[in-house]
Amino acid sequence: MSKSDDFFSYQNTVHEVTRKDYDQTLNYLEPIKAFARTTNKSICVIDYQKKGFEFVSNHPLFLCGHSGEEVQALGYEFYLKYVLKEDLELLLKVNMVGFDFYDQIPLAERKKHIISYDFRLKNNDHKVIMVHQELTPLFLADNGKIWKALCIISLSTASNSGNIEIYKDGDNKIFKYDLETECWKTAAKIELNDRELEILRYSARGFTTNEIAEVIFISPDTVKFHRKKLFEKLDVSNISEAIAVLSNNRLL
Repeated sequence: MSKSDDFFSYQNTVHEVTRKDYDQTLNYLEPIKAFARTTNKSICVIDYQKKGFEFVSNHPLFLCGHSGEEVQALGYEFYLKYVLKEDLELLLKVNMVGFDFYDQIPLAERKKHIISYDFRLKNNDHKVIMVHQELTPLFLADNGKIWKALCIISLSTASNSGNIEIYKDGDNKIFKYDLETECWKTAAKIELNDRELEILRYSARGFTTNEIAEVIFISPDTVKFHRKKLFEKLDVSNISEAIAVLSNNRLL
């Protein structure tokens, strides 16, 4: 039986923090709360010393019918209650391989890396949703372990749980964890040309095919051609999925 403490691996144990560590955090939650309000994103802050949430925004996606304050109070018992049983093992695996990866990164580089993965939540209405979670360090303890981390949750476009990836801000390389072989593999980030990005940005604003064609001076058939190629590149079937994938990968 999984316990909430199982999510907090010995690989990233923070037993204590120094006065210098605490000084980093003075009023740091205020801009995060403001960001959550203005962007309407689902955000939480994890404290690995206290083994729980320090902040959970009130965006309903992640809350399973609770308020942000209630989820914060539940701590990681929330995952035990609402994550599908078969995905709990996945989350424990994410912790293990993720912290192991971070241990190999030079100290000065650790805050630049983001880990992302997909898992399923079952809410109070017994509806299952797939969520995409991205996590990055906010503060490190003196020993280089992650003390506090920022996590952003969005609706996933994936068909299966997993999809564990780590990437570095500003780098074109992605590390993907293969659950079958239990090893990391490298891949290049998706790259879009200017025309594809232009069409997607107009699509995200709600423009129709004909409206996009008119504003960028090409034919509707050419817009459809670029969209088809884009869907193949992203392995999606419609524009909504394409926008979600690109948003999650910071390409839009």
